[in-house]
Amino acid sequence: MPTDTAHAALFLFAHQDDEFGVFQRILDCRRRGLRVACAYLTDGQTASASAAQRNGESLAVLARLGVAPDDVFFAGAELGIGDARLPLHLGRAAQWLMRWLDRYPLIDSLHVTAWEGGHHDHDALHALAVNIASERGLLGRTRQFSLYQAKGLPGPLFRVLAPLPENGPAVAIRIPMRERLQHLKACLSYPSQRTTWIGLFPFVLMHYLLRGVEQLQPVSVERLRERPHAGALYYEKRKFFSWDQMKQALDAWRCSPSLQ
Repeated sequence: MPTDTAHAALFLFAHQDDEFGVFQRILDCRRRGLRVACAYLTDGQTASASAAQRNGESLAVLARLGVAPDDVFFAGAELGIGDARLPLHLGRAAQWLMRWLDRYPLIDSLHVTAWEGGHHDHDALHALAVNIASERGLLGRTRQFSLYQAKGLPGPLFRVLAPLPENGPAVAIRIPMRERLQHLKACLSYPSQRTTWIGLFPFVLMHYLLRGVEQLQPVSVERLRERPHAGALYYEKRKFFSWDQMKQALDAWRCSPSLQ
């Protein structure tokens, strides 16, 4: 990979549409004159949508935020990592991520999905990024953003854009009303994920109208040894993955040479 000498704000996503958690942060970084680069660590392929369709949707949304298409990387497609399978391919994903970071000797900030038990791909990506950031001396510049989690909620219920207190103090970015409306419109720009967004959008709408903020939190290597929160995680409730499986996958990766 060639080296980029511009100051860069980097964003790591597990899935195409995860960017909805940091629309304002991306916009603010571009306004500061930073080069914004985004990477997706799964291919986005689902039973109802092709990887190409999902890639196109995210490219269009990011373009409206000022991100150049050449600064958007679809690592999951390159590596053959399917949606919901990132914990099974941590070594290859880590190697790619380390090469990607080598492109940017001047990293202003690194952003990654939160350690919150919402989706197992999100937690796996968080663990990869935080371990590698620690190795690279980037922990102080790394921030996590919440997408959804189910702490203390019964059944299939979940909260959207609600950072866990366990992850440390959250810094809120106030979003002007005009931009809240733009971001809500962007949330409707993923037609391939219509079913998912039928569930998500009402909560995102209420959050934007009532609170109107994005929140970022620091990261910690020590937190990775802890369950994201007490009680069943959302991906456990949905029977997608388990905490024991996550621990086993992360322990196996930590014992591999991929961080060397």
